[in-house]
Amino acid sequence: MNIAFPGESAAYRAARDRLLAKEIELRRAMQAVSVLRRELPPGGLIPEDYVFDGLSPNGAPAKLKLSELFAPGKDSLVVYNFMFPPLSQGRSARPGRGATARLKLKEGPCPSCVAFLDALDGAAKHVEGAGFNFVVIARAPLDRLTTFAKERGWRNLRLLSAAGNSFKRDYLAETPEGFQMPMVTVFHREGSEIRHFWSSEMLYAPADPGQDPRHAGTIEPSWNIFDLTREGRPSDWQEQLEYD
Repeated sequence: MNIAFPGESAAYRAARDRLLAKEIELRRAMQAVSVLRRELPPGGLIPEDYVFDGLSPNGAPAKLKLSELFAPGKDSLVVYNFMFPPLSQGRSARPGRGATARLKLKEGPCPSCVAFLDALDGAAKHVEGAGFNFVVIARAPLDRLTTFAKERGWRNLRLLSAAGNSFKRDYLAETPEGFQMPMVTVFHREGSEIRHFWSSEMLYAPADPGQDPRHAGTIEPSWNIFDLTREGRPSDWQEQLEYD
Protein backbone atom coordinates (compact mmCIF):
# COMPACT_ATOMS: atom_id res chain seq x y z
CA MET A 1 0.00 0.00 0.00
CA ASN A 2 3.10 2.25 0.25
CA ILE A 3 1.90 3.98 3.42
CA ALA A 4 4.48 5.81 5.53
CA PHE A 5 4.27 8.42 8.26
CA PRO A 6 6.88 11.09 9.07
CA GLY A 7 10.00 9.83 10.88
CA GLU A 8 9.04 6.16 11.06
CA SER A 9 11.74 3.48 10.90
CA ALA A 10 11.89 0.47 8.64
CA ALA A 11 11.37 -1.71 11.73
CA TYR A 12 8.20 0.18 12.62
CA ARG A 13 6.85 -0.13 9.07
CA ALA A 14 7.52 -3.88 8.92
CA ALA A 15 5.84 -4.46 12.30
CA ARG A 16 2.93 -2.20 11.36
CA ASP A 17 2.39 -4.08 8.10
CA ARG A 18 2.25 -7.37 10.03
CA LEU A 19 -0.24 -5.84 12.44
CA LEU A 20 -2.31 -4.51 9.53
CA ALA A 21 -2.62 -8.05 8.17
CA LYS A 22 -3.97 -9.17 11.56
CA GLU A 23 -6.38 -6.22 11.66
CA ILE A 24 -7.73 -7.24 8.27
CA GLU A 25 -8.13 -10.81 9.56
CA LEU A 26 -10.07 -9.45 12.54
CA ARG A 27 -12.33 -7.39 10.29
CA ARG A 28 -13.11 -10.46 8.21
CA ALA A 29 -13.69 -12.59 11.32
CA MET A 30 -16.11 -9.99 12.69
CA GLN A 31 -17.99 -9.99 9.40
CA ALA A 32 -18.13 -13.79 9.40
CA VAL A 33 -19.55 -13.76 12.95
CA SER A 34 -22.17 -11.21 11.86
CA VAL A 35 -23.21 -13.48 9.00
CA LEU A 36 -23.52 -16.48 11.34
CA ARG A 37 -25.61 -14.39 13.73
CA ARG A 38 -28.02 -13.39 10.98
CA GLU A 39 -28.32 -17.04 9.94
CA LEU A 40 -29.50 -18.23 13.36
CA PRO A 41 -32.70 -20.32 13.25
CA PRO A 42 -35.80 -18.67 14.72
CA GLY A 43 -35.48 -18.18 18.46
CA GLY A 44 -38.14 -18.85 21.04
CA LEU A 45 -41.44 -17.01 21.07
CA ILE A 46 -41.78 -14.52 23.91
CA PRO A 47 -43.67 -16.22 26.77
CA GLU A 48 -45.84 -13.15 27.33
CA ASP A 49 -46.35 -9.62 26.04
CA TYR A 50 -44.47 -8.01 28.93
CA VAL A 51 -45.86 -4.73 30.25
CA PHE A 52 -43.33 -2.02 31.18
CA ASP A 53 -43.58 1.39 32.79
CA GLY A 54 -42.50 4.04 30.32
CA LEU A 55 -43.41 7.39 28.87
CA SER A 56 -46.01 8.05 26.20
CA PRO A 57 -45.18 10.31 23.23
CA ASN A 58 -46.48 13.30 25.22
CA GLY A 59 -44.18 12.49 28.13
CA ALA A 60 -46.81 11.12 30.51
CA PRO A 61 -46.25 7.85 32.42
CA ALA A 62 -47.78 4.93 30.53
CA LYS A 63 -47.99 1.15 30.49
CA LEU A 64 -46.26 -0.16 27.38
CA LYS A 65 -46.33 -3.72 26.07
CA LEU A 66 -43.25 -5.29 24.50
CA SER A 67 -45.16 -5.54 21.22
CA GLU A 68 -45.75 -1.77 21.33
CA LEU A 69 -42.00 -1.10 21.37
CA PHE A 70 -41.85 -2.04 17.67
CA ALA A 71 -42.51 0.99 15.49
CA PRO A 72 -44.30 0.38 12.16
CA GLY A 73 -41.90 -1.07 9.62
CA LYS A 74 -39.15 -1.66 12.22
CA ASP A 75 -38.97 -5.36 13.05
CA SER A 76 -35.86 -5.60 15.24
CA LEU A 77 -35.79 -4.44 18.86
CA VAL A 78 -32.46 -4.02 20.66
CA VAL A 79 -32.58 -3.90 24.46
CA TYR A 80 -29.80 -2.80 26.79
CA ASN A 81 -30.37 -3.95 30.36
CA PHE A 82 -29.25 -1.06 32.58
CA MET A 83 -27.99 -2.16 35.99
CA PHE A 84 -29.98 0.29 38.10
CA PRO A 85 -29.72 -0.90 40.85
CA PRO A 86 -26.24 -2.33 40.17
CA LEU A 87 -24.88 -5.86 40.17
CA SER A 88 -23.09 -5.20 43.47
CA GLN A 89 -22.64 -2.29 45.84
CA GLY A 90 -18.96 -2.22 44.94
CA ARG A 91 -19.85 -0.98 41.45
CA SER A 92 -22.53 1.50 42.48
CA ALA A 93 -22.10 5.19 43.06
CA ARG A 94 -23.97 8.37 43.76
CA PRO A 95 -23.68 11.46 41.62
CA GLY A 96 -22.53 14.51 43.51
CA ARG A 97 -25.84 16.34 43.25
CA GLY A 98 -29.50 15.90 42.35
CA ALA A 99 -32.22 13.56 43.54
CA THR A 100 -30.22 10.47 42.59
CA ALA A 101 -27.52 11.54 45.05
CA ARG A 102 -30.02 11.00 47.87
CA LEU A 103 -30.55 7.31 47.07
CA LYS A 104 -28.91 4.63 49.16
CA LEU A 105 -25.66 3.46 47.61
CA LYS A 106 -27.11 0.04 46.81
CA GLU A 107 -29.98 1.70 44.93
CA GLY A 108 -27.87 3.88 42.64
CA PRO A 109 -26.95 3.36 38.98
CA CYS A 110 -23.98 1.28 37.82
CA PRO A 111 -21.19 3.67 36.66
CA SER A 112 -20.07 1.31 33.88
CA CYS A 113 -23.60 1.14 32.50
CA VAL A 114 -23.90 4.91 32.74
CA ALA A 115 -20.67 5.43 30.79
CA PHE A 116 -21.94 3.04 28.12
CA LEU A 117 -25.32 4.78 27.97
CA ASP A 118 -23.68 8.20 27.72
CA ALA A 119 -22.35 7.03 24.35
CA LEU A 120 -25.53 5.20 23.34
CA ASP A 121 -27.61 8.32 23.99
CA GLY A 122 -25.93 9.89 20.98
CA ALA A 123 -26.11 6.70 18.92
CA ALA A 124 -29.79 6.01 19.66
CA LYS A 125 -31.20 8.53 17.18
CA HIS A 126 -29.04 7.05 14.42
CA VAL A 127 -30.08 3.48 15.29
CA GLU A 128 -33.73 4.54 15.17
CA GLY A 129 -33.15 6.50 11.97
CA ALA A 130 -31.65 3.44 10.28
CA GLY A 131 -34.83 1.46 10.92
CA PHE A 132 -34.28 -0.27 14.25
CA ASN A 133 -35.94 -0.01 17.66
CA PHE A 134 -33.73 0.57 20.71
CA VAL A 135 -34.73 0.74 24.38
CA VAL A 136 -33.04 0.67 27.78
CA ILE A 137 -34.70 -1.41 30.50
CA ALA A 138 -33.91 -1.25 34.22
CA ARG A 139 -35.33 -2.68 37.43
CA ALA A 140 -35.48 0.78 39.03
CA PRO A 141 -38.89 2.52 39.14
CA LEU A 142 -39.69 4.79 36.22
CA ASP A 143 -39.49 8.01 38.22
CA ARG A 144 -35.92 7.20 39.27
CA LEU A 145 -34.97 6.43 35.69
CA THR A 146 -36.43 9.60 34.23
CA THR A 147 -35.02 11.74 37.04
CA PHE A 148 -31.53 10.36 36.52
CA ALA A 149 -31.82 10.76 32.74
CA LYS A 150 -32.59 14.46 33.19
CA GLU A 151 -29.75 14.87 35.66
CA ARG A 152 -27.38 13.10 33.27
CA GLY A 153 -28.53 15.07 30.24
CA TRP A 154 -29.74 12.09 28.21
CA ARG A 155 -32.10 13.16 25.43
CA ASN A 156 -32.49 10.21 23.05
CA LEU A 157 -32.67 7.06 25.16
CA ARG A 158 -36.06 5.39 25.55
CA LEU A 159 -36.13 4.24 29.18
CA LEU A 160 -38.42 1.57 30.59
CA SER A 161 -38.88 0.04 34.02
CA ALA A 162 -39.33 -3.71 34.42
CA ALA A 163 -40.11 -3.39 38.13
CA GLY A 164 -43.54 -4.93 37.58
CA ASN A 165 -42.73 -7.95 35.43
CA SER A 166 -40.36 -10.91 35.06
CA PHE A 167 -38.71 -9.80 31.81
CA LYS A 168 -35.22 -9.36 33.22
CA ARG A 169 -35.32 -12.67 35.08
CA ASP A 170 -36.68 -14.54 32.05
CA TYR A 171 -34.03 -13.16 29.70
CA LEU A 172 -31.07 -13.65 32.07
CA ALA A 173 -30.59 -9.96 32.87
CA GLU A 174 -31.25 -10.72 36.53
CA THR A 175 -29.89 -13.57 38.62
CA PRO A 176 -32.13 -15.77 40.80
CA GLU A 177 -30.80 -13.76 43.75
CA GLY A 178 -32.04 -10.52 42.16
CA PHE A 179 -28.69 -9.13 41.01
CA GLN A 180 -28.84 -7.17 37.77
CA MET A 181 -26.80 -8.18 34.71
CA PRO A 182 -25.88 -5.94 31.74
CA MET A 183 -27.25 -8.15 28.98
CA VAL A 184 -27.88 -6.94 25.45
CA THR A 185 -30.99 -8.66 24.10
CA VAL A 186 -32.42 -8.55 20.58
CA PHE A 187 -35.93 -9.51 19.49
CA HIS A 188 -37.33 -9.87 15.98
CA ARG A 189 -40.93 -9.49 14.86
CA GLU A 190 -42.35 -11.41 11.93
CA GLY A 191 -46.02 -10.82 11.33
CA SER A 192 -47.76 -11.15 14.69
CA GLU A 193 -44.96 -13.21 16.24
CA ILE A 194 -42.13 -11.82 18.37
CA ARG A 195 -39.17 -14.09 18.97
CA HIS A 196 -35.91 -13.82 20.86
CA PHE A 197 -33.16 -13.41 18.26
CA TRP A 198 -29.84 -12.99 20.12
CA SER A 199 -28.42 -12.10 23.51
CA SER A 200 -24.89 -11.31 24.66
CA GLU A 201 -24.42 -14.74 26.23
CA MET A 202 -20.66 -14.25 26.39
CA LEU A 203 -21.42 -12.41 29.64
CA TYR A 204 -21.86 -15.86 31.19
CA ALA A 205 -18.95 -17.57 29.40
CA PRO A 206 -15.59 -17.98 31.18
CA ALA A 207 -13.44 -14.91 30.60
CA ASP A 208 -9.81 -15.16 29.54
CA PRO A 209 -7.26 -14.48 32.28
CA GLY A 210 -7.09 -10.82 33.17
CA GLN A 211 -10.11 -9.91 31.05
CA ASP A 212 -13.74 -9.10 31.68
CA PRO A 213 -16.37 -10.94 29.60
CA ARG A 214 -16.43 -8.26 26.83
CA HIS A 215 -19.90 -9.47 25.88
CA ALA A 216 -20.72 -6.06 24.41
CA GLY A 217 -17.13 -5.22 23.56
CA THR A 218 -17.63 -4.49 19.88
CA ILE A 219 -20.02 -1.61 20.66
CA GLU A 220 -18.22 -0.25 23.74
CA PRO A 221 -16.51 2.98 22.61
CA SER A 222 -14.30 3.94 25.55
CA TRP A 223 -12.52 0.61 26.01
CA ASN A 224 -12.03 0.19 22.27
CA ILE A 225 -10.39 3.61 22.16
CA PHE A 226 -8.03 2.51 24.94
CA ASP A 227 -7.05 -0.47 22.79
CA LEU A 228 -5.67 1.93 20.16
CA THR A 229 -3.06 3.34 22.54
CA ARG A 230 0.42 2.25 23.64
CA GLU A 231 -0.85 1.83 27.21
CA GLY A 232 -3.89 -0.25 26.30
CA ARG A 233 -6.81 -0.83 28.65
CA PRO A 234 -6.05 0.39 32.17
CA SER A 235 -6.09 -2.55 34.56
CA ASP A 236 -6.85 -0.56 37.72
CA TRP A 237 -9.53 1.82 36.43
CA GLN A 238 -13.30 1.69 36.20
CA GLU A 239 -15.82 4.19 34.91
CA GLN A 240 -17.13 6.76 37.41
CA LEU A 241 -20.23 8.91 37.44
CA GLU A 242 -18.03 11.97 37.87
CA TYR A 243 -14.32 12.75 37.56
CA ASP A 244 -12.16 15.32 39.28
